[in-house]
Amino acid sequence: MKLYINEKNQKGYIHPEIYGHFSEHLGRCIYEGLFVGEDSEIPNVNGMRSDVVDALKEMGIPLLRWPGGCFADEYHWKDGIGPKETRKKMINTNWGGVLEDNSFGTHEFFELCEQLGCKTYVNGNVGSGTVQEMSEWIEYMTFDGVSPLTDERKKNGREKPWKVDYFGVGNENWGCGGNMTPEYYANLYRRYQTFVHQYDKENPIQKICCGANVDDAHWTSKVMETAFDHTPEHFHGHMDGLSLHYYTVPHVWEHKGSATDFTEEEWYLTLSKTLYMEKLIQMHGAIMDQYDPNKVIGMMVDEWGNWFDVEPGTNPGFLYQQNTMRDALVAALNLNIFNKNCDRVKMACIAQMVNVLQAVILTEGAKMLLTPTYHVFHMYKKHQGAQLLESFLETTEIGTEEHKVPNLQESVSMTKDGIILVTLANLSATDSYPVEMAFAEKRSTSVKATILSGAMDAANTFDKPETVKEEAFEDVTMNENGVSFTIPACSVISLEIC
Repeated sequence: MKLYINEKNQKGYIHPEIYGHFSEHLGRCIYEGLFVGEDSEIPNVNGMRSDVVDALKEMGIPLLRWPGGCFADEYHWKDGIGPKETRKKMINTNWGGVLEDNSFGTHEFFELCEQLGCKTYVNGNVGSGTVQEMSEWIEYMTFDGVSPLTDERKKNGREKPWKVDYFGVGNENWGCGGNMTPEYYANLYRRYQTFVHQYDKENPIQKICCGANVDDAHWTSKVMETAFDHTPEHFHGHMDGLSLHYYTVPHVWEHKGSATDFTEEEWYLTLSKTLYMEKLIQMHGAIMDQYDPNKVIGMMVDEWGNWFDVEPGTNPGFLYQQNTMRDALVAALNLNIFNKNCDRVKMACIAQMVNVLQAVILTEGAKMLLTPTYHVFHMYKKHQGAQLLESFLETTEIGTEEHKVPNLQESVSMTKDGIILVTLANLSATDSYPVEMAFAEKRSTSVKATILSGAMDAANTFDKPETVKEEAFEDVTMNENGVSFTIPACSVISLEIC
């Protein structure tokens, strides 16, 4: 297989936020996963699990989305501020019917992001909240002047305002966020976003409009038509991003399939459904181009990943699932797709960060493990902020009779330091392939490679947490024109070439 790289043709900036993550008040994502409280025996800093925070920093997390998800459109922010003992307790009707004590709220979220060193993405409540409530939250978080809300923030322990990098005006308002029509939501968006005031003129909040569920082109078209302001100087202030949600579900929602017990046919079915992401980006992007041909508005794929049946014996509302090499390949494919569409895709958030769906980390009491998906994000992290390079990969079609996929998939970028990062996925469950990489003019002087590989159902468990892990890949040959190697079956390789 030939991989051609034209290092002279830089095709676009890979926004670091493409490697973002999502944390919702769902199952054990926040409580137990990220936040254990200051009095926990598990090592923590201001209630945040130290082992999880350290691992996420090493992975290179650029952005975190909170508080949801469906939870966002039932979340009332004033319930989550002030002394913890006086905060309102409620039932989380969306996820598991468990008690939500609001001990993790606005202050805790920003504390977590400050420890992680990442950007903040806050999702506001349109479904059951008021314009006033959203406007006051923005003021509480970001205003540095004199007002009752800033006084309250200071009383609660935060003198200076925080920086809100992104603000979502509602979530899934076509479904759990209100079952709205696109025209109705788009008019609400215009109204609500008006009161997302820009108190910090030097660091304006980027406003994200609720976009489509999967292939709902009608939603995208009507929202763009209604929310779009034809006055150019006003346009950017109305909308900075339009979201897109797509989960890889192998079968049907009622019986999605097991995360760990699957056939080779289900392997290819899952990968083929993952590759549908590219068609969705192109389809919705074409609609956005009609209104925004210069691609000022970002497509924000702020929920993506595998969604399987929950692990046997766990609360079905907690969405806890294991993570195998199949998840690693799904992560690699999606990230490569986002990289190669970085002219339009400016953010993406895998769902979800810890203990929920396609998590990068799983915890069990004081134990923690890194999933195969974590390792893919770690291997890809130098794509963040790099320039996408033109590349062409020769492939062949593989799979089953009903589910065909290309055997290989790649993305290539160049860092500010001139390092070329190649990330390559082998979608075959059984076959390895020789690969010859050739550059337009570059003569390589050194190459460093890592690999993640294993059986298609290989997973890390708390008894064996390092079954799947990154390893140095030494079997690489440099030649006059480029680099050659053989990529094993069911693997992801990253190469740093100088």
